[in-house]
Amino acid sequence: MDIFQKCFEFKDAEIARQQGYYPYFIPFSGGDDTVMTYKGSSKIMIGSNNYLGLTHHPKVLAAAEKALKEYGTGRTGSRFLNGTLDIHEQFEAELATFTGKAAALIFSTGFLVNQGTIATLLNKKDAVIIDKLDHASIVDGCRLSEAKIYRYRHNDMKELKSILASLPRDSGKLVIVDGVFSMEGDIAPLPEICQLSKEFGARLMVDDAHSIGMLGPRGNGTAAHFGVTDQVDLIMGTFSKSFGAIGGFIAGDTPVIDYIKHHSRGLIFTASLPPAVVASTRAALEIIINEPERRQRLWDIGNYMRGEFQKMGYNTSTSETPVIPIVIGDNMKTFLFWKMLFNEGVYANAVIHPAVPNDSARLRTSYIATHTQEQLDFVLDKFKRIGKKLGVI
Repeated sequence: MDIFQKCFEFKDAEIARQQGYYPYFIPFSGGDDTVMTYKGSSKIMIGSNNYLGLTHHPKVLAAAEKALKEYGTGRTGSRFLNGTLDIHEQFEAELATFTGKAAALIFSTGFLVNQGTIATLLNKKDAVIIDKLDHASIVDGCRLSEAKIYRYRHNDMKELKSILASLPRDSGKLVIVDGVFSMEGDIAPLPEICQLSKEFGARLMVDDAHSIGMLGPRGNGTAAHFGVTDQVDLIMGTFSKSFGAIGGFIAGDTPVIDYIKHHSRGLIFTASLPPAVVASTRAALEIIINEPERRQRLWDIGNYMRGEFQKMGYNTSTSETPVIPIVIGDNMKTFLFWKMLFNEGVYANAVIHPAVPNDSARLRTSYIATHTQEQLDFVLDKFKRIGKKLGVI
């Protein structure tokens, strides 16, 4: 059998393109935080993770420009060898302080943080326990580690306890959970997870990709939000959401971070984060800390939109954050809804299985602190009209 046979037989994407409802890889040509341009037409963006609207913030752009001129475009090498700059280490110290941990380590992508951390710390003798809705990078990191994987129903603390109780007390155990779940928009019950991890001798890692900047008294994540930072062993964050760039980090105790630094293939064999990105994300961190009004505005928008969607009769799943899914169920109806929205000037994300469970296809909407009331009401009007036309509401 030719290994390319499955490629030749894959027709779904081409059929969708030909029929005009393909919702992926849309080539935008420009825009700002809340409005993007496609073939000369403006689309209000409600499918971005740019929660605080920092991708065009003057301080962020100025920091990136300054670093570009001072350091050039990149280091062309890994952190392990020639790729470490003084600003990498300065930023790591700032991230450690921000998250309330002793040390932090920057990776070139958020996916690599999870893959590189989990696969480094676990082996086939260990057990890893994850929520069924944890991010794909967590799942792949677990698979690569060869540890025994146990998955519990989403936010089901009874099943988590049952799994932990079934494992040998002296075995290596790591519980990994998203802080904010990217497709549901809900928050992990972290205090209960901390209690169970401690009770059964498991270490705990929290993926704060969607939480950093959004949750916490200083935007410092889920653990800080619940006041349990000292009970969480590892905090993972990304720069591709609230920081408005790309990359990520892992924070924890110094010996653990040092071990990852010297053993993680995802770090050692990947070129380091470009200096302009380091500088821009450092500037973003300052804004996250010093402009809490952005975070408050984001939550005000999220609460407003969720309430309005629910009044219309939409299923917003278990959302309690500015990430608000509009659950439609049927794949084709979801694609059609997406296309009609797009044609009316609104971009949302069409999400189907395996990114979400079967029969729960949805439009994933997420909001930005810089959305105007006029833009929000425009979006709501389109959802109301299209939802009625398609019989979703």
